[in-house]
Amino acid sequence: MPERKRVTSHERETTVPALSSEEQASKWNVFGEETIYENPWVTVALADVQPPVGERFQHHKVYLPPAAVLAMLDDQDRVFLMWRHRFISDTWNWELPGGVVDAGEDPGAAAAREAMEETGYRLTGDLEHVVTFQPMIGTVASAHHVYVARGVEKAGEPTEKNEAARTEWIPLDHIPVMIAQGLIQNSGTLVAVLHLLATRDRA
Repeated sequence: MPERKRVTSHERETTVPALSSEEQASKWNVFGEETIYENPWVTVALADVQPPVGERFQHHKVYLPPAAVLAMLDDQDRVFLMWRHRFISDTWNWELPGGVVDAGEDPGAAAAREAMEETGYRLTGDLEHVVTFQPMIGTVASAHHVYVARGVEKAGEPTEKNEAARTEWIPLDHIPVMIAQGLIQNSGTLVAVLHLLATRDRA
């Protein structure tokens, strides 16, 4: 198997502007927080906060484990998607393979592991880190790491049997219509496929 190169967002030139005094003054004050529920999957806390203008109050805060998703592309400009049901919202939609990053695990390794477990495909080419984002930044802390792989091969059958009703390699040209029809609702999947559409010419 050829050696894979990891391309990360840190290799891209970025500029973080310094905060102005006005911006600094808009920061909320946090006086502490108390955990009110905790298990390996979710932690709920109450934070003692005060906004720049207004009274001090308690704000709910939810912590979820970090997650990683992987967009796999083939040489026909198609992305691998899984059609699945999400019982929490009672939603059927197309999603990328992905899942929770284990404690101490590299997010890129987690994305590749989840893809292998859920699809049976393993990486043969570069693994590109696209972005790390927070899907519900106002209430929930849960880093989502998005990756793209442009070289994969079928290595076996999925070991995770409950992840998808069916799977397909879907042309990128179909993605905008699928989004408009509400067939892609998962936040990590949306971020990944929109990135692929926005960078097609450069790729």
